[in-house]
Amino acid sequence: MRSRKPPPTVSPPAPSALEGFFKRDVLAGISVALVLIPQSLAYAALAGLPPVYGLYAAVLPPIAAACFASSRYLQTGPVAITSLLTLAALSPLATPGSATYLALAPLLALVVGCCRLAMGLVGAGLVAHLLSQPVLMSFTSAAAALIMASQFAVVVGLPASPGQEIAQLPSLLSHPSAWSPLALGLTALTVGIISLGRRVHPLFPGVLVAVVLGILGQHWGHSALALVGPLPTALPHVGLALDFTSLRALLLPGLVIAVVGFAEPTAIARTLATQTRQAWSADRELISQGMANVAAACAGAFPVGGSFSRTMVNRLAGGFSRWSGAVTGLAVLLFLPFAGVLAELPRCVLAGIVIAAVLNLFQPRALWRIAVVSRAQGLVAWGTFLLTLGLAPRIDQAVGLGVGLAVAVHLWRERRITLGVSFDATHAELRLTPVGVLYFGSANVIEDALGAELVKNPQARRVVFDLRRVGRIDYTGVLVLLRLVEDAQLAGLEVRIIAGEAPQGERLLRRVFGAQANVIVRN
Repeated sequence: MRSRKPPPTVSPPAPSALEGFFKRDVLAGISVALVLIPQSLAYAALAGLPPVYGLYAAVLPPIAAACFASSRYLQTGPVAITSLLTLAALSPLATPGSATYLALAPLLALVVGCCRLAMGLVGAGLVAHLLSQPVLMSFTSAAAALIMASQFAVVVGLPASPGQEIAQLPSLLSHPSAWSPLALGLTALTVGIISLGRRVHPLFPGVLVAVVLGILGQHWGHSALALVGPLPTALPHVGLALDFTSLRALLLPGLVIAVVGFAEPTAIARTLATQTRQAWSADRELISQGMANVAAACAGAFPVGGSFSRTMVNRLAGGFSRWSGAVTGLAVLLFLPFAGVLAELPRCVLAGIVIAAVLNLFQPRALWRIAVVSRAQGLVAWGTFLLTLGLAPRIDQAVGLGVGLAVAVHLWRERRITLGVSFDATHAELRLTPVGVLYFGSANVIEDALGAELVKNPQARRVVFDLRRVGRIDYTGVLVLLRLVEDAQLAGLEVRIIAGEAPQGERLLRRVFGAQANVIVRN
């Protein structure tokens, strides 16, 4: 009896773009907005701005980013690290919360946006890889520690001067009797709800639950906790009426924010693109994030970036396309007239939201592992970590110094080129075989070795430079070789250079050697 084959399984057809938008993008966008609204208030306060500026930064930027993004999941808006970098850039120029400070914030957003746009238009998406993992991880960990420390005054219910929260930390720690147990408890409850909610399910609205409980607790308990206060319900004024007087002072901090703040969305988008097998372009994402920051400047807000937590909410909620980000911005826009419902939200709840958002970014164990695996990279990691803490609030300078430290360690390690030396007495041939990278920092090793070996072997009549194990050679390295060849020939020695396998290295050798190129052979 012939067995009957089971019918082939037919996968359901993929929804059309319009159907996917209404069935999935709208739901995902609204889900993200429920998280973004309270987060935006907290991140604006972290940046030294009134909370309502966070809502302004959550309206136009996600819409602008959606128009140009290559990732279908990446969610744009206020983020913790960028907010702290904003405070670091603006606090030396004006008092946080002052009129001058509020005017500088959109100018900084414009600088960040223009930097990212320029990098994207010239195809410089690889800039995201310029920050080594030890630098990025240590900076992020130190920034997370600073962010949590900056929230301490709010957590214990004590006032703090804007922008001086970290400087006042020793004074706050020395007076525990003045702390508010209610503020401490409400902050701990907020962090606990958000953290445990993530374990229950990634879509659990922990932030929303914490906000609702905070408002209800304040309303029923009539406590004396510091509140968010009245929030303007008017739509943000759109325009670019900016004062460019301080533009020069914001160029370098803006560039740092543009590069550092792009590292996180790049990692998010690249990872999700790999998991879902979707096309992704770093250059397009730079343009997308650049336009988002220009939109933030037009709304009078502050620099924005890609959020890991909200991006994951978007994906898990079923986001179908990049237009879910536009839905998020529209949802926040529709909420603005009703923003007054958050006036009675205790500020310690906002502090708990910030702490919960950056808690996982603090990774001292990972930094310790780097030091165990590689002492050199451990030096880079812990050096950047300590620089970030020591230079606070100017942590933008710590990024530059960390990159410089990483480059210095890299150059020092590449300088340690290995040189194999052999002498064939039968043919009176001295052979030098460098292994590694032959560049301006290591070329002198060959120069010193040649002189020493000729003293040891005065009977040598021929010198061979075997470059087949050189990974790369730069212009200075070739010039040093040319000088050595000329000096050896003047001493009556025959010279040969065995070129490596890399064709660009042989081309550089022949161009620089010119008439002397006859000394270069393939074997």
